[in-house]
Order: sequence, then C-alpha cells, then structure tokens
Amino acid sequence: MKKIHIAIIEDDKELLRGITRTLSNCADIVVEATYSNAEDFIKEVNELKFDIALVDIGLPKMSGIECIKIIKAARPQAQFLMWTTFEDNEKIFEALKVGASGYILKTATITQLIQAITELYQGGSPMSSSIARKVIASFHNPQIKKIEYNLTKRESEILELLAKGYRYKEIGAQLFISFETVRSHIHNIYEKLQVSSRTDALNKIYPRT
Repeated sequence: MKKIHIAIIEDDKELLRGITRTLSNCADIVVEATYSNAEDFIKEVNELKFDIALVDIGLPKMSGIECIKIIKAARPQAQFLMWTTFEDNEKIFEALKVGASGYILKTATITQLIQAITELYQGGSPMSSSIARKVIASFHNPQIKKIEYNLTKRESEILELLAKGYRYKEIGAQLFISFETVRSHIHNIYEKLQVSSRTDALNKIYPRT
C-alpha cells in the first residue's frame, strides 16, 4: 500500500511527541508535520503535502472544528480525522458538518487509531463505536422530519449539503443549479421549517439527542 502522509495538530506537547513517535514507527505512515495550534497549520497548509490531518478539537485559540471549516473551504479534497476527548453530541455533529470524515476518541488504542487512519485513506469514515451509535441514532429522525415538514426531494438534498457545510455557490455547483435557485429553495425551506437561519434549520431536522 502507498504510504499515508499525515499532519498532526495537538496542543498537548507530551501527547504530540508520543503519538508522532508511535505513528512514525508504522511502516505505512509518514508524519509530514506536527503543530500545537490551528493557526500555524493554516499558515503552512498550502505548502504541506498530506493525505490526512489528525486534529484535536480543544486547541488553544482557534478550535479544531473552526480550523477544518477554514481549510475545507479552500482545500475541499483534504481529509480530516478528529482525535479528541470530546464525546458530546454538539462537538460530534459540528465536526462532521464542517467536513471531518472520521471521529476517534483518545481512549482508542494505537492499533485502533492506525486502523482508522488506514480506513479513512481507503475511503471510509471511521468512528469510535460510541460515536457511531450517536450518529446512527441521530439519522433515524431526519427522514421522518423531512416528510413531516413536507420538504421536496430537492429541498432535502440542499438541506443535506447545508449540513455538510456547503455554501450557496458550492451547493449550486454540486446540484447544477444557479445561485438564485439555491437561494429560492433555501427561502422555501426556512418558511416550511419556520426558521430564519441555517443553524436553526439544521437543529430542527438533525436534533442533538
């Protein structure tokens, strides 16, 4: 298998040294760079060659979630694996909505972490089992709620792209429709849901249980 090039963003220096050393000893993984904060990573990301970024959420200033949101907008092909102690629904869904492709708790063994990196590189969406259960539970409700609010198929598609963090122009490109058509659909969605913002719409359809 081709070597997987990764970047690590973690503010705990001892943990960063330990995980860097351990992953560097893995034959299939190359640690390209490490950072203790999101700001330094963002500064260098355009010059950095990496397949996957392993990102902590609780960074010193900018959070790992906000970091991913910024980088995904400029580099949509980048893959991110959250590696964190946070297990609450709010953080999980925020991370997934801005573009994280996997979510692994720091309680995972090193074997599980390496498996997650490999799975993500091969196109999967690895998650710790407790996280996966929460995500699955949350997605039992959306389809029911879309029917309940009488959303059309197109409106449902747009709402799902909004949930993934896409902007209006990106939604238009994804669905081959104009910016104005996207805006019109979103206006209709807001009216049906009786909300006035993206956040309120997503919270109504994707409730955090």
